[in-house]
Amino acid sequence: MTMSFNYTQHFNYALERQEDYLCIDMKSFYASVECVERGLDPLTTLLVVMSNSDSPGGLALATSPRAKKELGLTNVSRRFEIPDHPDLHIVPPRMHLYIEKNIAVNQILQRFVADEDLLIYSIDESFIRITASKKLFGWNAYQFAKNIQQTIFQELGLYCTIGIGDNMLLSKLALDNGAKLQPDMIATWHYQDVPNTVWKIAPMTNFWGINTRTAERLNKMGIRSIYELAHFDFFEMKERMGVIGQQLIAHAWGIDRAFISEKYIPKSKNISNSQILMRDYTEPEEIKRVLREMLEQIATRLRTKKLQTSCLQIGVGVSKNETLPSFSRQVTFTPTNHSADLVREGIALFERYYTRQVVRRLSVSCSQLREEAGIQLNLFESPLKTLDKQQLDTTIDLIRQRYGFDAIIHASSLMEGATAIQRSHLIGGHAGGLDGVPTKKSLLEN
Repeated sequence: MTMSFNYTQHFNYALERQEDYLCIDMKSFYASVECVERGLDPLTTLLVVMSNSDSPGGLALATSPRAKKELGLTNVSRRFEIPDHPDLHIVPPRMHLYIEKNIAVNQILQRFVADEDLLIYSIDESFIRITASKKLFGWNAYQFAKNIQQTIFQELGLYCTIGIGDNMLLSKLALDNGAKLQPDMIATWHYQDVPNTVWKIAPMTNFWGINTRTAERLNKMGIRSIYELAHFDFFEMKERMGVIGQQLIAHAWGIDRAFISEKYIPKSKNISNSQILMRDYTEPEEIKRVLREMLEQIATRLRTKKLQTSCLQIGVGVSKNETLPSFSRQVTFTPTNHSADLVREGIALFERYYTRQVVRRLSVSCSQLREEAGIQLNLFESPLKTLDKQQLDTTIDLIRQRYGFDAIIHASSLMEGATAIQRSHLIGGHAGGLDGVPTKKSLLEN
């Protein structure tokens, strides 16, 4: 396929907003926190944070820089792939601790910039706009980055890499493709640097917003580099990939018109819950037990947000060696957020399409959300019964908010295969770390 270039195409950087942004990434965050808590150097220690480390399928959530370099480990390594090494620390995750440290990092950033100039991108990455703060502190962008690095290290013992750019995109690209290779862990990319920085990013999947599938699609169009993407015909790209394609071309020129204080409000909403089961489930009653728990959790989240749903989707993923197919089905109904209603609809949907598959993954999703609007009556149920359901749900929610999830549970959650009690102690699907895991203080005392 012949690629269509438009060599006269260019962006006028003089017309673009040019400010000073920093993209700050905490280096090997979970692993570094664990090193510091143990009095170890995050850069020289061999350490892996692993979920379910007692299982061959245990997953590495974070690895220290030295473990990545010397042992070839990644953040998706499995327990059976971890080599035996006398100096290697394999530790369980402590999500409560990581959230605590994330809050501490962003509190430090708030000393340097106003709240509207801070965007928390993820648990280990944040953007800040320093245009106004530079004048206050009397520093240039590089000095600003160095002072932030030093403050975080002095107070928390953690290292961070920083990308500096004229907009959020350039600061992110500088971080991912420049800062992590520099001795001082800082890189600066400006508009005028684009030909020598952005256009030389390789492979294409190292470019923010281009995943493997997008790269394959671009390759089929004859685009095999960021330089070629930048010079592809703008109007032909619109015909082939729509607005997303045009945005990719703009990004290839380093153009990003997003503003840090503009909050994104999604046009459509859904509330979902999914889990990978710790073993294969073959008994329908056990599967329905877990599904019931997930549906009740979704209902609780709906009530917390004062929302109702009229569309429920369940997904059933099969085990690796199962020959029967996975499936995903949905059903619509009168808007509700009552636990009993969602459980009834979800279980009925499962029973309708389940054909004795060996199950390893379950998901539940609610869409067509609307704000809660009093009691929804129907012809097949008395108003008193509807009110009773509402009062029961409200009472259970209040008890759990005050005393924890375990304070009131269904007897079925104590039976074989149930997962709700165990998962109620997890954060983001991983251990919170408050159940007897040693703290820095106890380690030092011992």
